Amino acid sequence: MREEDNRLTTGGGRYTNDIALDNQAHMAIVRAPVASARILSIDCAEALALPGVLAVFTGKDAKAAGFGIIEPAPRHKRPDGETMFITRYGVLADERVRFVGDVVAVVVAETAEQAEDAREAVLVDYEELPAVTDIAKAFADGAPLVWDEVPGNIGFRFEAGDAAATQAGIDAADHVVELTFRISRLTACAMEPRAAIGEYDPAANKYTLTLGTQTTHTVREYTAKQLGGIDKEKIRVVTHDVGGSFGMKNAPMPEYPLVLWMARQLGRPVRWLASRNESFLGDPHARDNLTTARLGLDRNGRFLALQVETLANQGAYFNRMTPQASTGNIGGLAGVYRTPAVHALVYGMHTHTQPTTPYRGAGRPEATFAIERLIDIAASELGIDRADIRRRNLIQPDQMPFKTGLTYTYDSGDFPAILEETLQAANWDGFEARRKASEARGLLRGIGLVNPIEIAGGPFGKPFAEFAEIRFDKSGNAKLLMGGQDCGQGFSTTFRRMTKQMLGLADDRLSVVTGDTDQVKDGVGTFGSRTMCTGGTALYRAAEEVKRKALELASEELEASIEDIVFDNGTFRVTGTDAAIHLHDLAARAPDRLTSEVKEAPENATFPNGCHICEVEIDPETGQTDLVSYVVTDDVGTVVNPMLVKGQIHGGVAQGYGQAVGEAIVYDADSGQLVTGSFMDYRMPRSNDLPSIEVISHPVPTATNPLGVKGAGEAGTVGALPCVINAIVDALKPCGIRHIEMPATPEKIWQAIRDATAGGNAR
Repeated sequence: MREEDNRLTTGGGRYTNDIALDNQAHMAIVRAPVASARILSIDCAEALALPGVLAVFTGKDAKAAGFGIIEPAPRHKRPDGETMFITRYGVLADERVRFVGDVVAVVVAETAEQAEDAREAVLVDYEELPAVTDIAKAFADGAPLVWDEVPGNIGFRFEAGDAAATQAGIDAADHVVELTFRISRLTACAMEPRAAIGEYDPAANKYTLTLGTQTTHTVREYTAKQLGGIDKEKIRVVTHDVGGSFGMKNAPMPEYPLVLWMARQLGRPVRWLASRNESFLGDPHARDNLTTARLGLDRNGRFLALQVETLANQGAYFNRMTPQASTGNIGGLAGVYRTPAVHALVYGMHTHTQPTTPYRGAGRPEATFAIERLIDIAASELGIDRADIRRRNLIQPDQMPFKTGLTYTYDSGDFPAILEETLQAANWDGFEARRKASEARGLLRGIGLVNPIEIAGGPFGKPFAEFAEIRFDKSGNAKLLMGGQDCGQGFSTTFRRMTKQMLGLADDRLSVVTGDTDQVKDGVGTFGSRTMCTGGTALYRAAEEVKRKALELASEELEASIEDIVFDNGTFRVTGTDAAIHLHDLAARAPDRLTSEVKEAPENATFPNGCHICEVEIDPETGQTDLVSYVVTDDVGTVVNPMLVKGQIHGGVAQGYGQAVGEAIVYDADSGQLVTGSFMDYRMPRSNDLPSIEVISHPVPTATNPLGVKGAGEAGTVGALPCVINAIVDALKPCGIRHIEMPATPEKIWQAIRDATAGGNAR
């Protein structure tokens, strides 16, 4: 078990909504009920007259107070070559609303119930305008504009690779496969919905923001900007247990500066908790792409060129990392395969929908989906076994480091060995017998195979640095102050054990501190499978620095030269004598001399990779799909904690499976209303949906960081999305079905079978 598991499973967790402060007030959000409209007026009189209501705050108030906007990174170019227009994503809509759920006003009252009643009493008069929620329709001529400053709704145009060489490769190919597909929109559905508590200390002129987030220091920086550009040191951000995030709680949001501002205005703490239904409206969404991809091959099934064009839905506004999710992982588009020419073109499209942000995988599942679906189609059309066509094109170990042609250079990996190990573990060659056995029971059986690769600990070429400090007290105890945030990964367990192994410190004299910007001086956060690559590197360097300082101190205490002292499991000994002293004792005598802090980045990003094989059974009479087996072989570099790695991969597979067969955020095409606004309509995976997942480790350590780790947090999701769809399409192959869009729901599969049987469109 993780060290925190006993606390969490026995009710000892401390989530944001568990915190109740004296004299706290409650905030409720007035959200737009229409997708696109002008705000003609807001009448707060009735709400203010209700019992317990303390304040109502509107966009005009926010404008007068000088609130700032959320600014995105990176900033790409528009089609005309100019830098993309920075959408005015403020804390409150002032004159226009641009999606159902846009924040229009806030109400604060003595109780949560009173705040909800008052929220419903705020009367907003709208002049409704035409809206567009679908990316293809937003791209069409004459579509309603989300922003007058953004012609054609094209927020940015991003291009990578050699367009001419790729087109030449496609033109010269003996065989070209093409597929247009959608990556569905989804949301994180964290265990605890987003929540925030704001406090203001007038004597210190300082705010305290308590919330669940992956990035306390980043939230502090952006919240300071949203509050009109105040000094970030005037805000303390505190995170206890996060209650799930998966990227969603990484984003700055309007509600966070609002609870702080209202706390200052009212002179008392203000708290806000989203209801589950409000979460579907107000939380960042993710994915939502429309892609056309082409793969050119020679007559022997060897890849010549890959061409990909994507419309990526940014939503109505750019959030902080909205463009990054659409473009940051283009470098891995060709996967683990030798592809001489690759070209990618991405249009970042604005629609009247909730802004999108990174979600577990953040662009890597989409890239893997493109190449792995094309490979399956090519194998079918060329009559080549799906495993064999992959063998013919895999990058070989002796080709490392391998330049992909799209920014990335893979530094390490043994892709052929991982493929063969997984094929054997999944009994690939015995599948036809299993297919026939299922057929005898009236079921369709399919097998899916993918070889995913992803970037972690980036960006490539210049990874973000991370912070770690080892601080000793006068009792010789050590605190590990980490810039990341444990939000389910279990890194507190891993970092304690790592420090114990390096420094020989006792368990009961080691503690980990995260999630408090007043205690932890600096940090970037936990996202992108980066924590062990970057945080682990920083902690490793800090521990090395502690040993160096302790050796000097031991030399003084033991009256021996440094060259005569050896360090073993926490104890410094003078060679050939009984003279010795433990690190705990040195720390107790001079804690300040041993305290060490490091902010450091690895040499480069890493590239976790692997192979996924799964099998499904489908009842053709109902369309019901059952996932009957799943095998993963993963190269996450050095495996620091095997149990935690397996747990991360299990969770990632579950989330990828969920999107493949059930999860989807859907807006009504005409009204822009959110159709999937509750768990009645948004189908999450359940524990009984999943078989026992076999995880095999095949570590090939990287040299880009001292631990040799590559990252594991998103590996399961990156492979699961295409693997499950490949298996479903394989099961439906006897029906003549070439592709099915996610989510592959029972209804969609049932209809596809009926259409194919009737000679209709099987897509």
